[in-house]
Amino acid sequence: MFGWILNAVYLGLLAVLSPVLVWQSWRTGKYRKGWSEKFLGRLPVRENASGSGPAVPCVWFHAVSVGEVLLLGPVLKRLGAERPEIEVWLSVTTQTGHDVARDKYPECRVVYFPLDFTWAVSNAITRVRPSLVVLVELELWPNFIRSVDRAGIPLVLINGRMSERSFRGYRRIRPLIASILRRFSRLGMQSEEYRARLVELGAPPERTEVTGSVKFDGLESDRANPKTAALRAAFGLRENDRVLIAGSTQAPEEELALNTFAALRTEFPDLRLILVPRHKERFDEVARLVLSRGFSLLRRSAGTVEGGSDRSPVLLLDTLGELGACWGLADIAFVGGSLTNRGGQNMMEPSAYGAAVLFGPNTQNFRQVVELLLSNSAAEVVHSGDELTATVQRLLTDTALARHRGEAARNLVLAQQGATDRTVRMLLEALPVAKPTR
Repeated sequence: MFGWILNAVYLGLLAVLSPVLVWQSWRTGKYRKGWSEKFLGRLPVRENASGSGPAVPCVWFHAVSVGEVLLLGPVLKRLGAERPEIEVWLSVTTQTGHDVARDKYPECRVVYFPLDFTWAVSNAITRVRPSLVVLVELELWPNFIRSVDRAGIPLVLINGRMSERSFRGYRRIRPLIASILRRFSRLGMQSEEYRARLVELGAPPERTEVTGSVKFDGLESDRANPKTAALRAAFGLRENDRVLIAGSTQAPEEELALNTFAALRTEFPDLRLILVPRHKERFDEVARLVLSRGFSLLRRSAGTVEGGSDRSPVLLLDTLGELGACWGLADIAFVGGSLTNRGGQNMMEPSAYGAAVLFGPNTQNFRQVVELLLSNSAAEVVHSGDELTATVQRLLTDTALARHRGEAARNLVLAQQGATDRTVRMLLEALPVAKPTR
């Protein structure tokens, strides 16, 4: 009965949101793919899912979008090294996440995650019949979790986090959340604070442990790596260029970065600006913004300079999955989504490369990482476009300060690594021992 009540709630929400979804689909192309998998749970049928044939273990990972997909890299690599016979399925919610997952993990079966209707999740689980289901960070879909539990499939949370805001919200429905959390076999959290919040919400303490953040383990710290070197060549950067990157940005953060660049380029003629919008739907919009300001523009996807006659155009990274490598070009890195209400983006990648890291005050999605960086003088907060300009100017002038900030950030990241080993150990312990077939 509970599942059908949720179905009714979901259908009501879908009806209310359908005009927006249709509009977004028509305008941006989003939400057009995977509806059979999402709404009906018609995922591909896994070979030997019925139990016939050899007992090949299957682990089903669910990662919502690009960020979660990318952080899985070290876990999947280590798991494959430990147990190469394991078949890995990876589900995502967004089309962008699906594209990145297929490109980055060709060895995995990539599918869309079923919407949390009883028929969709039941059908999906029956078709895949995984040996183990793994949720990344925190995805509490009641019908899916109940169906996994009823099917007798172990369920594990990895890289779990629980923000203060989410904690306050979940606490209002604690009985429901507690019943969901009790269905997990293991819960691996990023920090002791997150673990304590989950236990207070009803997670069994003996099944909840601190494994750390996998994000630290997957970080590249070598600026000479081939992907970064390829981007340096593609953008025509010279050895003496100093690079400001505004990455994972939302409007109006690109405009603020352009203002900074315009204000400082005469004083610092070796300064280059790279813009990396968060969403691919805005690539063309940002390109038009750059050209409207009178700058010439070099787009990564095109490889040719548009507009203007500047010998040092503004650079636009308008491809997917390359931001991680691009941060390796930065002397100063502004991490976007932090002067807007999004809650910040991943500031660990530029930190690992030893860039002088800046972000706005709205970083609640990465609160613990931010606290760690700030407490070790490894980053700085800017509260406005004017403050961004002043801070970048100070760092360009005081190169010793910029270098100290970058070294502090890189050393901090390297000291945090090790979560992948703990996470994979937890997964292997939760994975059922395969029963021999006759």
